[in-house]
Amino acid sequence: MKLADEAESQIDVILEANKKDLAVMDRENPMYDRLLLTADRIKNIASGIRNVASLSSPLDKKLEQRTLPNGMILTKRSVPFGVIGIIYEARPNVTFDVFSLCIKAGSACILKGGTDAYNSNCCIVHIIQSVLGKAGLDKNIITLLPAGREATTELLNAVNYVDLIIPRGGKGLINFVRENSKVPVIETGAGICHTYFDEFGDLEKGKLIVNNAKTRRVSVCNALDCLIIHEKRLSDLPALCAPLEKSGVLIYADDKSYNELSINYPSGLLQHATEESFGTEFLSYKMAVKTVSDVREAIDHITRFGSKHSECIISESSENIALFDKMVDAACVYTNVSTAFTDGAQFGMGAEIGISTQKMHARGPMALAEITTYKWFIKGNGQIRKP
Repeated sequence: MKLADEAESQIDVILEANKKDLAVMDRENPMYDRLLLTADRIKNIASGIRNVASLSSPLDKKLEQRTLPNGMILTKRSVPFGVIGIIYEARPNVTFDVFSLCIKAGSACILKGGTDAYNSNCCIVHIIQSVLGKAGLDKNIITLLPAGREATTELLNAVNYVDLIIPRGGKGLINFVRENSKVPVIETGAGICHTYFDEFGDLEKGKLIVNNAKTRRVSVCNALDCLIIHEKRLSDLPALCAPLEKSGVLIYADDKSYNELSINYPSGLLQHATEESFGTEFLSYKMAVKTVSDVREAIDHITRFGSKHSECIISESSENIALFDKMVDAACVYTNVSTAFTDGAQFGMGAEIGISTQKMHARGPMALAEITTYKWFIKGNGQIRKP
């Protein structure tokens, strides 16, 4: 709670540091919005910190217990990971989020932020360490590494010192960490998110969902990148995309959808799709549109171009919804809901350290429970194993 109070009292100081970072970044860069801090955003961060502080501890929870025929008692309990390394790009809010989660989960954190946010991160870590010092705690519970690749290389090779690496960023960063780390890695992958408007989709729901998923915040990983539409609903595509015009969304449409949209979607915001238009995480006011003949073709498209992050179907057909749920391989699968909800706080988890797109250990939003591990405790009374 003290950290949340201090963050709010230091808003002007944080914003001044953030301005230094923003001054050297092009406003057209998709990362600009991620880098940007405002008074309201810092207040929301502080609210998130208070939320995490109010949650019950994830540690020393009895996950399983059983007694064997020989009388041994086996108990599985949650314990801290130890030291967690986070490598992330221009997202200074992550610095607060990661620390609040790690300290609540009993772990120390080593942060390697992007050079684009270095001034912001230095300021935030200084504030956190000041609060730790006043509380009589070791300031090194959180450590910010210097800018540059050398520090990244050292972190990725810190076997026996760091227990886990979590990369947060684009595909290039994640691939680099996975391919070069000697420390175990949990991938929090790029968000190439699709929404499939089915033959039996409700148009009014669809307009709201597509607009929200695409335009709420374009630079976040749960933003919509590709709208897939059933060919029998192509006549509804102009209405489905009409709200996007207000935000200036540039649409890369395949031939069938282009023909429909060209009637009344602004020509300056409409282009023919290429192969590169699909499987791209735009992080900006851009979106692809793909036409399919049925739900299976939609699933095939997602399988080929998705990143296993968040996928949505808009449909009133229970049969198509069930097939989509079963066959789509993603951490979060939505029905008639915006993918913007893929977020630890929105899931009631307080905050998140990232969205895991892999299948080992954790999947989807990673919060307190997901950044703990466990031990087996075995109690007995002299039992020995027979030869």
